[in-house]
Amino acid sequence: MELLFAVLGGLIAGAIAHVVVPWRSTRGALLGPVVGGVVAAVAWEALTWAGLPYDGGWIWVVALVGAGVVAVVTEWVLGRRRTAADAAFFERSLA
Repeated sequence: MELLFAVLGGLIAGAIAHVVVPWRSTRGALLGPVVGGVVAAVAWEALTWAGLPYDGGWIWVVALVGAGVVAVVTEWVLGRRRTAADAAFFERSLA
């Protein structure tokens, strides 16, 4: 049950990352939530295999903050790359 809540928290963190990071029009609306959910699930499972208890605070902090950070970085990098690629494409097509 805790894994479900961790994934839900990752989805919410990814959705917040989608809204906060600029270049929203260059990415899909589900990119942030998917990345956040997957990272939260993988981090949660890795930390439980490492022996952290379900009711401990650190497993929640690492899983949710990690999901948010990875979602923000992914959104930032892909947004900048897409903007640069679009600009380069338009420069080539005008020449």
